Amino acid sequence: MLNMTWEFKLEPTAEQVSDIEHILDVCRNVWNFALRERKDWLNSRKSPVNACSIVQEYILPADALFPSYARQCKSLTAAKAEYPRLKTVNAQVLQQVIRKLEASWESWRLKRSGLPRFKKTNRMRSFVFPQMLNASAPLSVESERSRGLKNCVSDKGIKLPQLGWVRVRWSRKIPDLFQVKQARIVRKASGYFVVLSLQADVDIPAVAPHGHPVGIDVGLEYFLSTSDGEQVKRPRFFNNLHRKLKSLQRRLKKSRRGQLTG
Repeated sequence: MLNMTWEFKLEPTAEQVSDIEHILDVCRNVWNFALRERKDWLNSRKSPVNACSIVQEYILPADALFPSYARQCKSLTAAKAEYPRLKTVNAQVLQQVIRKLEASWESWRLKRSGLPRFKKTNRMRSFVFPQMLNASAPLSVESERSRGLKNCVSDKGIKLPQLGWVRVRWSRKIPDLFQVKQARIVRKASGYFVVLSLQADVDIPAVAPHGHPVGIDVGLEYFLSTSDGEQVKRPRFFNNLHRKLKSLQRRLKKSRRGQLTG
């Protein structure tokens, strides 16, 4: 299996830009709410009994389970009835936000990075459509056979869930053997981009061992010694260039500031 990631610049319409910004804002709200839920659970478990705040203390029940990825995704589905704004964004996109938070939380738990932070306005810069095949354009039987796979890519642009057809600057052609698995929409200072994850069902053979293996050992008496018995003497660069170095140092000592030395 061969996987590649290519980036292309989008040319969305004003309406599509508004939809992208709306999706980013909803994703930011989901990130902050899910992170707040995890931090509240963590704070309720690390407060000593004899050192609670005299002002207020947010305490969860002792049997409250940790808000993991699966539990938060389930809560996200139930929250759509109370918050209709969540229904305006693809469900898989919101799940990918929680999945990304889960990865960041685990990285902090394993002491590989810092604790995830809340995102202010315009700090959420990307979101992911994890299943692009469901949004592929209808193709004829002859077209499917010629291309070998269903694809959401055409010369005009790319078809994205919820956004429809978006114009793309195709800087290079995607080979027919590759299949678009997922798309990430990224907002940058220079515009909007799509990062496509491509996959091809091909087997890459491993390089077979060939040639004559040689073991090398570096030492003090000899610069290196090989397993074939070859020994290379230590090069004495300083001794060979010592006279030239002394000459250059004398010329530097006699030269003045700003004077060129030949």
